[in-house]
Amino acid sequence: MLLGLSIRDVVLIDRLDLAFQAGLSVLTGETGAGKSILLDSLGLALGARSESGLVRPGAKQLSVAAEFALPAEHPASQILADQEMELADSLVLRRVVAADGRSRAFVNDQPVSIGLLRRLGDCLVEIHGQFENHGLLDPGTHRTVLDAFGDCDRASVRAAWHAWQDARTARTQAESALAKARGEEDYLRHAVDELAALAPHPDEENQLAEERAVLMHGEKLIEGMNAALQALTGKGEVEASLRGAQRALERVADKAGGRLDPIIATLDRAAVEAAEARSLLEHASSTVDLDPHALDKVEERLFALRAAARKYGVEVEALAGLRHRLAAELEALDAGSDGVERLAAAEQAARRSYGAAAEALSAARTAAARRLDLAVAAELPPLKLDKATFRTRVEPMPEASWSENGTDVVAFEVSTNPGLPAGPLAKIASGGELSRFMLALKVVLARTSPVPTIVFDEVDSGIGGAVAAAVGERLSSLAADLQVLVVTHSPQVAARGTHHWHVAKADNGKGATITRVTALETSDRREEIARMLAGAEVTDQARAAAASLLAAPR
Repeated sequence: MLLGLSIRDVVLIDRLDLAFQAGLSVLTGETGAGKSILLDSLGLALGARSESGLVRPGAKQLSVAAEFALPAEHPASQILADQEMELADSLVLRRVVAADGRSRAFVNDQPVSIGLLRRLGDCLVEIHGQFENHGLLDPGTHRTVLDAFGDCDRASVRAAWHAWQDARTARTQAESALAKARGEEDYLRHAVDELAALAPHPDEENQLAEERAVLMHGEKLIEGMNAALQALTGKGEVEASLRGAQRALERVADKAGGRLDPIIATLDRAAVEAAEARSLLEHASSTVDLDPHALDKVEERLFALRAAARKYGVEVEALAGLRHRLAAELEALDAGSDGVERLAAAEQAARRSYGAAAEALSAARTAAARRLDLAVAAELPPLKLDKATFRTRVEPMPEASWSENGTDVVAFEVSTNPGLPAGPLAKIASGGELSRFMLALKVVLARTSPVPTIVFDEVDSGIGGAVAAAVGERLSSLAADLQVLVVTHSPQVAARGTHHWHVAKADNGKGATITRVTALETSDRREEIARMLAGAEVTDQARAAAASLLAAPR
């Protein structure tokens, strides 16, 4: 609820600090005393449009701060969480407007956008009679209000909606992929056939490059290897010489006391290595192909692989993987229609589930609408709206407008005179009628509204007597569940308040007129209500009547 309002330099108000309590608070005073300035100031703190003309003459800027106490689960906490802000023990909305019209907004002294301030304000206070398209006057809120009143469960519809949308997305993505693949089908088949005929292997390029290098220098390689073989196997063969030296040392080794053993072992290893070298050399020599056609074949294969790599925009070693991937895409294309059909069937099943859940929600809304209409109708006659009718219209929307909130459009409509068609609240009802319609609605919806504070500006306009008393009774009833602030000229309404503020003009002692707001106690309240009853001259009869109003049972 609203705990306090601090106003600095707004029109006739230089400095004002008000502390509010739960229940029904009434603000009274002569016309032009500054009651509207209080509402304008509160509106600024809630994110309403600002004007430089609100800055008090001679001041550089105005400042308004509204402090609220809220439960942790209040919708404002989620709005703050989305901005990475926390709901502290109290929430302070502050607005500063400079004389040149520039405006700044703060939440708990952190700079924020005016839009965020307005979003918070919308879920904290409803002001009726000053701001159009606000709260219940906004048709966009009617569906949520009806669901809260009727305790209509949207969770199953929301879950079914998201399941349907997920199924639709899967189907459309599969269709897009299939259409794209079909558009590339000729390319895929040609590419797969070409790569299959080429049959590339991993690392084939390196192998071919090495083979090409060997073939290009075959004669020189053969010449060098033959010379090496001649050195190993010609006159004075290396292996025979090593074995001869080894045997010569072995014959005298027993007389050397072991000193020749390492040498003998070394000669043995050398002889073995020489024999291995000769064998490898002979094998290598036999593998060198001097056929000029062999080089042509290797180069043709190597160049074919590199040309294919350039064509498909990959490295040569990636050709084998590309072949398998394109073949898989072609296979998926051949089986794609079946997959899309399965996804389409799943989508239709999800749509039917959503339709069933939405139909159940529509039935619950229709039943809730009947109960709401009856409850509001019962509130209208005492408010001098006995010829008016209220109805909640629940109608199906076109499928393009369906959402996680269901398939219905909900609108509150009124007709103020018999025979006239019903229409939107804000367009059909006059100012005084509108405030009373809002009062009737709020009394019925009090326990379902997340907005903790409601302000009515002259809800008693154009009425008096028993009707004004009925308005006062309903405001008092509403204040049992919500914090209610009322600007009123009706003594019957004022007498119902649990807290009474008097707004009046005063001289600040410097020749300037300012607005003062005073909290009235019992005797002062009786005098103010007597003034409201009698006019300029307060009589004893007016005081007696005021005392009677104040003493009336609540």
